[in-house]
Amino acid sequence: MKKVILSAVFFSAFLAKAQNSPANEFKYLEYDIQKIQSLYKSNKTSVKEVVEAYLKRINDIDKNGVQLNSIITINPDALKIADSLDHLDPKLKDKPLFGIPVLLKDNIDTHDKMPNTAGSLALKNSFPLQDSYLAKKLREAGAVIIGKTNLSEWANFRGMKSTSGWSGLGGLTKNPYILDRNTCGSSAGSGAAISANLGIIAIGTETNGSIVCPSSLNGVVGLKPTVGLISRKGIIPISSTQDTPGPMARTVKDIAISLGTIVGEDKNDIKTVGSSQFLHKDYTKFLTLNGLKGKRFGYIKGITNGASKKVDELFLKTLQNLKDQGAIIVEIEKELISEEVQQKSFELMVAEYKDGLNDYFQSLGKNAPIKNIDELIAFNKNNKEELQYFGQEFLILSAKGDGTKDKNYANAVKVAKEGSQDNGIDFAMKKYTLDAIIAPTTTEAWKTDLKNGDHYSYGSADAAAIAGYPSITLPMGYVDELPVGISFFAEKWQEGKLITMAYTFEQSNPQRKVPQFLK
Repeated sequence: MKKVILSAVFFSAFLAKAQNSPANEFKYLEYDIQKIQSLYKSNKTSVKEVVEAYLKRINDIDKNGVQLNSIITINPDALKIADSLDHLDPKLKDKPLFGIPVLLKDNIDTHDKMPNTAGSLALKNSFPLQDSYLAKKLREAGAVIIGKTNLSEWANFRGMKSTSGWSGLGGLTKNPYILDRNTCGSSAGSGAAISANLGIIAIGTETNGSIVCPSSLNGVVGLKPTVGLISRKGIIPISSTQDTPGPMARTVKDIAISLGTIVGEDKNDIKTVGSSQFLHKDYTKFLTLNGLKGKRFGYIKGITNGASKKVDELFLKTLQNLKDQGAIIVEIEKELISEEVQQKSFELMVAEYKDGLNDYFQSLGKNAPIKNIDELIAFNKNNKEELQYFGQEFLILSAKGDGTKDKNYANAVKVAKEGSQDNGIDFAMKKYTLDAIIAPTTTEAWKTDLKNGDHYSYGSADAAAIAGYPSITLPMGYVDELPVGISFFAEKWQEGKLITMAYTFEQSNPQRKVPQFLK
């Protein structure tokens, strides 16, 4: 208990110091859902006042000041929506996300005055014909969608040697801890914006690491759910096998609250059909403190393979911390997945990309600015801004293939599934009688290098991403002022169990620090 109190005192002291920083002079600094809503219930503020404050902070921090560049579009109707919520009958205000400023990654459809672009100049005037299932659910829960976040263009699956956090339309997102460091991709803007207190929660998307990596590098919590827990309808796709949206926030509690509002079966996304028996409308019931003591956590010895000595040291220290709290640490003998499984995952992504993009472009109707993947490739070739830093090899590779009709596609799906599930996570969980598998999420943020692309050396997202299984990351500690996350993985549909583990870890070992926007 003494260790917990000391950690809390340190956190409070750091927060007080951050509040004295000009970039962190913000009325609602580090506020969460519950704290904002308590102001509404006591009539101490209005939704319009809160939304106005966040829009001003975006202007001061993101567009001006340190120019974080994490927001690609502001919702021009945000204040109007906020005002309408203030005038609702009090009985209609009892919603889990009532009046909460939410940001969406700019590959998620909204039927309003905001385009959905994937960060591409080709879609800068592309306005979806309807809300994505996800956006619809957020609005029903009372959220105010205040803007769209920047991302690695086309969710970081356009070409080789890409730079995470850069898009032709949105430019480069900076890391709020040290501005010349990377934010990771592809949900770069979502991670940076939430870390910098530009919203309460954000929604990212992941195919392989695109929620957990930016969450780790930006010092926030990110949940990559089981594929099929949340509908992908209305989200610009890469892989129908691996794609999923998920919440990003500053606390595990906000993850739990927001997750329950966006899950559900959607007849337009076959992966979600039948999920009702596994999902929960309220994940806050998993916010208990019994997620560590007596639990068996497996880890792969030498997991970072020397990619970062300091991250290794931090992780080993964390393992000891878990042992001190009663956890049982078990060493896993080998990697969870093979290189062959990773290769097959790439092959199925390439095959599904073409079909998915063409279907999405068709959903935009007769006025779609881009009609198919070939038109997109041609657009990029004719716009030097798009290809100024890296190419479009993945788009071209996908366009040349036969999509999901390729003769090798079914085998790629089979090998990837069996290798990551039956012979991967499920095998390890059963063999070692584990409650979860843990690992450093990735290394500390590297220096952004637009010329040569990402200096990405290690990440633990692959197994859960390829399996379509859930994972959650939250701050584990810091390396040279840069946050590093710890990830918890488990079997399919085990989001509740992971939330309990992450919440217990967070409460007993608080590591979230307010970023200082260092140069």
